[in-house]
Amino acid sequence: MLKVLTAISLLAISWTGVSAQKKGYTISINNTGTTIEQKTKEKLTAAFYNVYPWFASADGYRTKRDVIVKFSATETAGIKAKAGEIIINENWLKGKSRNKIEKQLREAFITNWSVFSSQKKKGYKLTFISKDPQLDPVVQQKLIDTYFEVYPTLVKTYNRKSIHDVLFVVDTAYKAVAEASGNRILFSAGYLKAHSTDIDVVTHETMHIVQGYGYSAGPVWLTEGIADYVRYTYGVDNVGSKWSLPAFNTNQSYKNSYRITARFFTWLEQHVKSGLIASLDQELRAHQYTEQSWVNLTGKSIDQLWVDYAKNPDEIQLKYSDKRAETGN
Repeated sequence: MLKVLTAISLLAISWTGVSAQKKGYTISINNTGTTIEQKTKEKLTAAFYNVYPWFASADGYRTKRDVIVKFSATETAGIKAKAGEIIINENWLKGKSRNKIEKQLREAFITNWSVFSSQKKKGYKLTFISKDPQLDPVVQQKLIDTYFEVYPTLVKTYNRKSIHDVLFVVDTAYKAVAEASGNRILFSAGYLKAHSTDIDVVTHETMHIVQGYGYSAGPVWLTEGIADYVRYTYGVDNVGSKWSLPAFNTNQSYKNSYRITARFFTWLEQHVKSGLIASLDQELRAHQYTEQSWVNLTGKSIDQLWVDYAKNPDEIQLKYSDKRAETGN
């Protein structure tokens, strides 16, 4: 699933009493009963805007944008932080540089997550966050391994300009399956628990990152159909997850999206034009796609191609990835 988020951009910081706002986030400093110098407030505010937007994005689902800062002389940690609230030991804060404040603030926010890790391999980076303390470590490692196995191939095949720094977030509050936005993929902890073998959800969602179509590039059915076609083509263990392309029936349409559209695309690649899906993907990214694209690329409209498919839907060779076959287990 691909989700496009609209970012709020307020470029200027403006102080109103002890509040500041930037990029849709607000920091309110409650210094009642304490004496915090203006210079220290400015350091704290700068550190906040370098850290909190990152935390809110990484935290996953509907993280608070308004944050209150409180001070305590008895707080044992230098900084304690969670969504919407920061508590700082006022004695610790004295004389600290902005970099020191920023580092401590980032570390405080990270403690809200059950898992936080960052790995790099051959020019690709993955930051993995889980808010689920019960996430199976085996599933976690499979998600990570699938990223490093599949994503570089998708980038090289479809979009070499795609980002090389991706964020995975497993969230207990998110109730769908998964969604991609920007460089982040949000996974449902509940879904992963119930469908622990469905590792190629990574393949589908990372393709959305590679697609990077932006706004109004083309119909949703086409975007999702391409992503599932890529899952079929490059997935690492579709057999293990019992995932397959459904057989044709007359109630279907190419606009059904996902696996139905992906099977149609597989047939097109085998019987009409090899490389067709990659060409469509390029046009979508360049915002050059129209329904005329089908005629330009194949000589027929999308509706004519579907009619042809419906006449011979079983003339297709399907082969699904199977980790057990590869390992001999």
